[in-house]
Amino acid sequence: MGKVVLVTGVARQLGGRLVRRAQRDPGVERVIAVDAVEPGHHLGGAEFVRTDIRRPEIGRVLAEHRVDTVIHLDVTGTPLGAGGRTSVKETNVIGTMQLLGACQKSPTVSRLVIKSSTSVYGSAPRDPAVFTENTPPKSLPSGGFAKDAVEVEGYVRGFARRRPDVAVCVLRFANILGPCADSPLAQYFSLPVLPTVFGYDPRLQFVHEDDVMEVLGMALHEPRRGTLNSGTFNVAGEGVLLLSQCSRRLGRPTLPVLLPAVTWVGSALRTVGITDFSPEQFRLLTHGRVVSTAQTRETLGFVPKFTTAETFADFARSRGPGLLPPESLERAVDRMGQSLATGAGEALPVPKQRARRGRRDAGQGA
Repeated sequence: MGKVVLVTGVARQLGGRLVRRAQRDPGVERVIAVDAVEPGHHLGGAEFVRTDIRRPEIGRVLAEHRVDTVIHLDVTGTPLGAGGRTSVKETNVIGTMQLLGACQKSPTVSRLVIKSSTSVYGSAPRDPAVFTENTPPKSLPSGGFAKDAVEVEGYVRGFARRRPDVAVCVLRFANILGPCADSPLAQYFSLPVLPTVFGYDPRLQFVHEDDVMEVLGMALHEPRRGTLNSGTFNVAGEGVLLLSQCSRRLGRPTLPVLLPAVTWVGSALRTVGITDFSPEQFRLLTHGRVVSTAQTRETLGFVPKFTTAETFADFARSRGPGLLPPESLERAVDRMGQSLATGAGEALPVPKQRARRGRRDAGQGA
């Protein structure tokens, strides 16, 4: 008998892809797809159950289908359809609480995989150069999806203490990008002009949506013998990109904004559809964030196929050309930098001692 896998959040592209992938896994017998809304994409031969994880009915679904593996993907930063920030937060936090309560009562559930985010580390000026899974944040996120992720992980740790017999795997994904990416950061990079924080050029990491599928597929099963079967893992592509590099590769100009005006800009962006571009998102675009993936490689045996740069390149191709061709924008930035450097050099006064030495040398040469 194979696994009976329940996947939440299947109305989104990520959930739909995982449902289709899980059905091709020889170790999976059945897949139960759960969401509060009807998905607009095909789910293969999976059984779709329309239910809201914020309601107690999710416990009945676990019992009825004798589910042994739960993959919780319904933790997100963007609403689906006409829902707003309040609805998203309720699904993220209240929905997770209800799902964990149902899993705690279920005698058949033996494995739980949670989609989380590296945003739980926050972004602060005195952050370490690289976060590991055990590094405490300098400043906890105060709002938006990042705060939701922190609360979700807190409830998951409580569940793990109450049910030590269940293998719990928390996957902290860096910002997910790709042709089908749907996140506040993907929407930000799709703007014709990118607002940035004046004087800052943060380091960013990305993970490709295909690599997300791969590691979720691996997390379905117990890792190889001799390693941990549960824990928390950072998942990100190798390397980093500066925000300035991202803008040039997209061919989109930037609009530097003074730090005090950032809150106003965030409010303006929300009015045009970036619903959760919270202060936490702007902190990321100010201070950046880089995580170590050593534990993921060593314990799960997972190495992403796409680097951060390759992930961003694939995303950029899917969004089409920006206002300026990337090559032209890069040449313009380089020329401007050279002009500024040359102008600064010409404006520098020559020290008197050096000037006298120059005249003396000229006289000797004559």
